[in-house]
Amino acid sequence: MNFVFFQEQKKVSKLTLAQANQIINSALENARSKGYKPMAVVVIDEHGNTRAVQRDDGASMFRIDIATGKAWGAVAMGSSSRSLAERAAGNPNFFGALASTSGGKFLPQPGAVVIKNAQGEIVGAVGASGGTGDEDEEICIHGVAAAGFAHA
Repeated sequence: MNFVFFQEQKKVSKLTLAQANQIINSALENARSKGYKPMAVVVIDEHGNTRAVQRDDGASMFRIDIATGKAWGAVAMGSSSRSLAERAAGNPNFFGALASTSGGKFLPQPGAVVIKNAQGEIVGAVGASGGTGDEDEEICIHGVAAAGFAHA
């Protein structure tokens, strides 16, 4: 009898920890310089795994979960959470099903963008929570640009 053994292929992120931390640090510095409320910022890789996370002093306990849900939805669907929120307004049943199917990880609200490398590949997403959706998105975009990436 022949047995076939499958070797699990190791999925290596294209987004380093140093890059993820640079995105977060730049995003939080931007938020503080503008006087925004305490924020949480989460960077995930293209597989949906957390690369780095920080929560400002004074940010509520929900901030990390909300930022993660925004980022997870963005990377899963390949577009900003703002775009997903707009699409969800026109198709609430489908987007409700996505939230349910993902075990609550999917949050289509403004405040996350996908991170693209120089080749245009999605390498992750960054999400923020603490301010308005516009403020959250703004600091994410700032962090992505500061680390030398593009966003979508």
